[in-house]
Amino acid sequence: MAVSSSSSAFTPKPTRLSFSDQSIGSECFRSVSFPSRFHSLKKGSRSLESTRQVQSSRLGVIVRAEGTSEKMKVDISLSPRVNSVKPSKTVAITDQATALAQAGVPVIRLAAGEPDFDTPAVIAEAGINAIREGYTRYTPNAGTLELRSAICHKLKEENGLSYTSDEILVSNGAKQSILQAVLAVCSPGDEVIIPAPFWVSYPEMARLADATPVILPTLISDNFLLDPKLLESKLTEKSRLLILCSPSNPTGSVYSRKLLEEIAQIVARHPRLLVLSDEIYEHIIYAPATHTSFAALPGMWERTLTVNGFSKAFAMTGWRLGYVAGPKHFVAACGKIQSQFTSGASSIAQKAAVAALGMGYAGGEAVATMVKAFRERRDFLVKSFGELEGVKISEPQGAFYLFLDFSSYYGAEAEGFGVIENSDFLCRYLLDKAQVALVPGDAFGDDKCIRISYAASLSTLHAAVERIKKAIVPLKPPVPV
Repeated sequence: MAVSSSSSAFTPKPTRLSFSDQSIGSECFRSVSFPSRFHSLKKGSRSLESTRQVQSSRLGVIVRAEGTSEKMKVDISLSPRVNSVKPSKTVAITDQATALAQAGVPVIRLAAGEPDFDTPAVIAEAGINAIREGYTRYTPNAGTLELRSAICHKLKEENGLSYTSDEILVSNGAKQSILQAVLAVCSPGDEVIIPAPFWVSYPEMARLADATPVILPTLISDNFLLDPKLLESKLTEKSRLLILCSPSNPTGSVYSRKLLEEIAQIVARHPRLLVLSDEIYEHIIYAPATHTSFAALPGMWERTLTVNGFSKAFAMTGWRLGYVAGPKHFVAACGKIQSQFTSGASSIAQKAAVAALGMGYAGGEAVATMVKAFRERRDFLVKSFGELEGVKISEPQGAFYLFLDFSSYYGAEAEGFGVIENSDFLCRYLLDKAQVALVPGDAFGDDKCIRISYAASLSTLHAAVERIKKAIVPLKPPVPV
């Protein structure tokens, strides 16, 4: 989408858009108001309409039995488990921004965690050839032996991890791999330890397993890395799973080997505690930072479930392919869930994934080129936002996100909008005033911040920064910095 570098083409009235992520039973989306030239947009896009969700209490619909005048109520209540889960705020914002853009509003979309690059040609060709050669039937539930063997080779060569093919489960994306792992190892009442800021889905996955998410805050001054002492103080006999994500979504922080070793020593003292290591961004990392797989640490292989996939490094988000590696006992349990859930992943995507793993160490030149571009974009954004008064920055060492502390602007009043109360209000204000879609930090467990995805071209980022600065500069930080 061509993006204008100026927002002067039109002057919208405040767009009263809510990014509410309250549990089902409340509004997930609220109506969006625009000047008269945009009134027709609301009629053609369901995502811009007010969407109502079912209340958790018992509800009914009156129906008439065929051939009789008798009325009876049909129970349309939802499961308490579903009602306990919050919708994904990143998905909600991305969908709304996409709808606005498709309707002609020049919104710059920096909310989604999706590379803007095309899937490398060699991968795409492998998928096309799979279709042409009729490789379109079901695969084994755990994934093809060809792909699982290639994953074992990758983990050995790049991560120093030894697995056999029956210790690998290929799924429809790393998100499915994580959810199945949580469901497989957690019992009702167990605690899932999650450092914040966190990927939005971790706590909700714990709730789906009837487990309790225990959130451990981190500090921007510590680069949003977990303090081992805090971890140790929060572990109990109910602690079942620690989730680590390095490089991190949403902060881009990378755990050093030394810090991971400190965490591993604590984990080793708790027999029930397992670790889920989300390594989906492992190849999007900026020197001198390096990636360490948690399972490679002494004594951690037996209690670690390593999750990875192809979406981020290989720009294969739409191919939907991820995997979990771990001890056979746990992986087999995940496979049991998958066999009754989705069965095996796409045969075509699996052929493409084999080609991806054949591109060379860490994805070879194609991935290195993407990482170089991400680093240039990161450097530009860090420099640009460093010029804004009151903004605190932790420079990302990996992934493609910038998690900025804008809390010094909370309490400021924006003309024609109102008071910027929190990250949700700030993101709504920036969408209203600058037509830039970002994600509020409260979705990730830190309301002081907002997340910017720099999986967009430098020209798009230049335009976004110009718009954001123009909207922010009139706001004077009411909080002393």
